Amino acid sequence: MNRIINLFQNSNTDGSGLLNVYFTAGFPELNDTRRVLQALQDGGADLVEIGMPYSDPVADGETIQQSNDRALENGMSVRVLFDQLQGMRETITVPVLLMGYINPVLQYGIEAFCAKCAEVGVDGLILPDMPMDVYLDEYKSIFDAHGLLNIFLVTPQTSEKRIRQIDEVSEGFIYTVSSASVTGSKSGVSGDMQSYFERLDAMNLRNPRLIGFGIKDHDTFVKASSHAAGAIIGSAFIRVLQESTDLENDIKTFVRDVKRSSEPIPA
Repeated sequence: MNRIINLFQNSNTDGSGLLNVYFTAGFPELNDTRRVLQALQDGGADLVEIGMPYSDPVADGETIQQSNDRALENGMSVRVLFDQLQGMRETITVPVLLMGYINPVLQYGIEAFCAKCAEVGVDGLILPDMPMDVYLDEYKSIFDAHGLLNIFLVTPQTSEKRIRQIDEVSEGFIYTVSSASVTGSKSGVSGDMQSYFERLDAMNLRNPRLIGFGIKDHDTFVKASSHAAGAIIGSAFIRVLQESTDLENDIKTFVRDVKRSSEPIPA
């Protein structure tokens, strides 16, 4: 079974929610990708999104854009990322997703890209600018053949009809964007977001949801998790990487603080 599906079917978070953490591959330094991934798992992250840096990440705010620029300057590419992820399943057990824009994937070749994801142990993809009809008509069979999930996003502007279509064709979870903004531009849960989350709750969707955009700490994580299976943190974690003087310990401490875990952090 796909690790993402297995996680949601068997999770026991005592009501605290699942934590999904995003970071940009090749940031802060080119060869930090595996180091960051391992520290996130050791700190207690439930699943991890690895961002594939892109020169024009239009949905992302300044923090993630800067991490993309730095990673590209460091020499990160899709091919380098796959090289870095070879053998990760020797130590990594959490679900791993790749997130990014469709253009680099198309340049690599969809079939070859999906085959490489399966080879290194990637469980799913988040490609926000890939149209759903194109995925269903042209790529779903390729994803399925390689055991990969395609995670769709919904926003406050997404119609009920579209949300139900996404729910019908999805597996794993639905990425619930909290607001119509770029990443890192807001924090907290406003009244408008509350109404939006309650509207989604009332739809009784078959797929669990993770809430992203604006989640930065324990309080916002808990608030978001009260309306979903958990939440996604990106920009706030990138800032930890930017400012870190002790990468592994700072990552573990951040995750522990967000989840307020009582379990000891592995050395």
